[in-house]
Amino acid sequence: MGKIVISENVSLDGVVQDPTGEEGFRFGGWFGQMGDKDREAWAKVEFDEALGTEALLLGRRSDEYFGRRLTGRSGEWAGRLNSLPKYVVASTLEDPKWTNVTVLTGNVIDEVSKLKQEIDGDIVVYASRQLVHALMEHDLVDELRLMVYPFVLGAGERLFGETTRRMPMRLINARTVGDGLAFLTYQPAAR
Repeated sequence: MGKIVISENVSLDGVVQDPTGEEGFRFGGWFGQMGDKDREAWAKVEFDEALGTEALLLGRRSDEYFGRRLTGRSGEWAGRLNSLPKYVVASTLEDPKWTNVTVLTGNVIDEVSKLKQEIDGDIVVYASRQLVHALMEHDLVDELRLMVYPFVLGAGERLFGETTRRMPMRLINARTVGDGLAFLTYQPAAR
């Protein structure tokens, strides 16, 4: 059975909006403000995660973002991500930007539930904030992996918005990455 893993870069106050500064958000670009040691350590964590991933699950905008940046790119990490099967949740997507894409056009909850039955291993979700909200709300997330950056932005779209109920989580791992990043892993406490 598959395991849905949310893997996100977040600010200390939970902001996920515009980490690279390309969207024009006034506090965007925080991802690029890490030092070389942090960047190298982050890349190792990301590569190790990619090696343990069986498939990627993305929203339409995340497919476009990653597809533009990684298609045709060389290197072990890019090669691994490009080779993985990708499932993109989108009701109107006709021309996926990344390789090996299957578009999921039906009810997202039904489609992801079926995907968890079909794939054995980690199904990793990058970015895709709206998708993350839906998966969390319907108890489809098995693990959260948060790379926390030492910035308090004070504004911006957060990983978790309004929910209909409390969702207790259990910390299963915490470690420092590089000099200033924290890598936190949580699982739902109710399971």
